[in-house]
Amino acid sequence: CGGGDLLSALRSEKQVDGRGLELEAPKVSDAVARGLPVVQGDANLDLADYMSDSFDYAVMTQTLPALDRPAEALDHLMRIAGHAFVTFPNFAHWRVRASLVFGGRMPVTRLLPERWYDTPNIHHLTIDDFRALVRERGYAVEGSWFLSQGSQTSSMLANLTAENAVFLLKRG
Repeated sequence: CGGGDLLSALRSEKQVDGRGLELEAPKVSDAVARGLPVVQGDANLDLADYMSDSFDYAVMTQTLPALDRPAEALDHLMRIAGHAFVTFPNFAHWRVRASLVFGGRMPVTRLLPERWYDTPNIHHLTIDDFRALVRERGYAVEGSWFLSQGSQTSSMLANLTAENAVFLLKRG
């Protein structure tokens, strides 16, 4: 959950009783110093320790591509909560494609700010890849939003024009 910005906003604006899991100790300290209930943990391992149906909703923002076994993590997320918001950078976005085609190099963009050797992303996925994973795992998409430079794009053109994807999933 990083330093807890989203968790803080959900608590103050929507009165959400939320908990956070963060890998990096300094970010955990920042969140706890803000009075947020955040624990240090690794989503690759620690999601398995949560009891089934512990939460109404789970949120995983920009983490799925960085996990060792993203499909298993998604299964744990859906086991922990019947609904989950999952966000990730879309590697099929036109800037990513253009960087590869015209520059021959992995892109550095607003949502992918690290160079290829610094990025935590070890699995590069597109919106269609994620939809296929969701179907394979037996979950349903309850809602989806495709964002680019602060605006929402149409579902038909999402792979090409959306920099970031947001999905609301539910157990099938």
